[in-house]
Amino acid sequence: MRLPVNFITVGFAASLCAASPGAIQERASTFSNPILWEDLPDIDVSRVGDVFYYSSSTFAYSPGAPVLKSYDLVNWEFVSHSVPTLTFGSKYNLNNSTDRAYVKGIYASTLRYRHSNDMFYWIGCVEGSTYIYTSAGSGAGRNGGEAAFWNWKQSAVLNKCYYDCGLLIDDDDTMYVSYGSTNMYVAQLSKDGLSEVRSQQVYTGGSTFIEGSHIYKINGYYWIVPTKVPVGEWVLRSKSPWGPYEQRVLFDSVKGPLSNAGYAHQGGMVQTASGDWWYMAFMDSYPGGRIPVLAPLTWSTDGWPQLVTDSNGNWGSSYSMPVQTRKRVQAPTGTDHFMGQALSDQWEWNHNPDKSKWNMAGGSGGVILRAATVTDDLFTARNTLTHRIIGPNSVATFAFDIGKMQDGDRAGAALFRDTSAYIGIHKSGSTAQLVMVNGLALDASWLTINKGSVAATGPTVTSSNLWLRVVADITPALYENSVRQATFSYSTDGASFTQLGPAYLLNNTVDYFTGYRYAAFNFATKSLGGQVTLKSFSMDFPGNATSPSF
Repeated sequence: MRLPVNFITVGFAASLCAASPGAIQERASTFSNPILWEDLPDIDVSRVGDVFYYSSSTFAYSPGAPVLKSYDLVNWEFVSHSVPTLTFGSKYNLNNSTDRAYVKGIYASTLRYRHSNDMFYWIGCVEGSTYIYTSAGSGAGRNGGEAAFWNWKQSAVLNKCYYDCGLLIDDDDTMYVSYGSTNMYVAQLSKDGLSEVRSQQVYTGGSTFIEGSHIYKINGYYWIVPTKVPVGEWVLRSKSPWGPYEQRVLFDSVKGPLSNAGYAHQGGMVQTASGDWWYMAFMDSYPGGRIPVLAPLTWSTDGWPQLVTDSNGNWGSSYSMPVQTRKRVQAPTGTDHFMGQALSDQWEWNHNPDKSKWNMAGGSGGVILRAATVTDDLFTARNTLTHRIIGPNSVATFAFDIGKMQDGDRAGAALFRDTSAYIGIHKSGSTAQLVMVNGLALDASWLTINKGSVAATGPTVTSSNLWLRVVADITPALYENSVRQATFSYSTDGASFTQLGPAYLLNNTVDYFTGYRYAAFNFATKSLGGQVTLKSFSMDFPGNATSPSF
């Protein structure tokens, strides 16, 4: 999936620096944590030439395993997905209310570029098997790290689990994978990187649960860096990939830069072109999800990495910029008019979509969402299109053409998670009734226990054009009672918005793993055939919100 060339952004420097600590002014001398206030957990970060690449977990969302790029480790842009379609079983197609894959799928995985064959490798364990996806021929190694294109394909499936793995391509081009939980293992891959030559256990955490390992070759040593769940990181060092490994604590229970959030953990080390080392981790920051933070590393006199903290021994709220560059990336805010031939990589479906039920509208733009499922349950409806929320507060505005909805259809804009709410249209006969619905919920087995109820009814809508707006506060409130609020509003002219229904309280629990997302949906309760067109979508910080036009 490519980013449409006409994805319109707000001014990179002016709006972002002033609006959020997660958005940084171009060429600033310092940055603030979090570096990107979006749900991007299980971080694997690496550098190819002048370009940094970042891979993250997506569970059942499709396409999976997003790839982001950066030139300075602070400003990031979505550029691809390593797993175009989730080929892990039929339940990833969201077949019905008991055959679906919420909280399954892509967990911690690894992404690396191999210079010798100009190929990116993504490796991840899904439900007991290890999947290897590759993207070849991008020319990244010849072009300063820039991938000219992405052509991801599934290249191998191994009948074993490389749990929470990390990939190393050694100086002699040998490929190693670290993996495991509590017991750490290393596997050597074949020359093409698509099968296993050998593997063995190299370390045990004993009574301490460790996972999320990454493996590196630095200064002649092999390093495995696992997370001590969920509070810190260990480092293991050996002269051989097979051990024996020494162990030290990189950091443990270091207070982070976000209040009411967890400790930073489960990330990765990366070196800049100038030789400096940095560590990127995430903080459990629900209801928004798991948010990336960044800090520099120094090295002790005996050659071990050390986290640079602030004067109070905490993860710094700001540091000097890792890289000074004139290169820039796409801002995370702005308006998408869906003018390209594909969705931008900021978008992911709730499961694999039914490809016959959606398409880019072409012409003046938009994405056409045909009802793909007959159901009265949003969690069972296919082709719900989701977008990460930027924090700590943001405003999302959806411009819909609802003129081709049919009797029994339901469409609108949702806050999507295991507990959800939405504003939208319930079509009954020829009447398009505006409603706000809340109380939608999944249980601990991710089965629907509440399909929601109408909390407020608005006017009937007689025009085809409808703007729906969601204002969400995802300031961390981990383990607190539900205190962060969202509101829903509507407009029939794109200028004046009216709130509908009560404020909605966002769930702060961690069990679903993924944070809240903005979502556009359309499903049928009677029969298929109806459709809506999402003409545009904008996301911005309060005070900068715009109403995207038709």
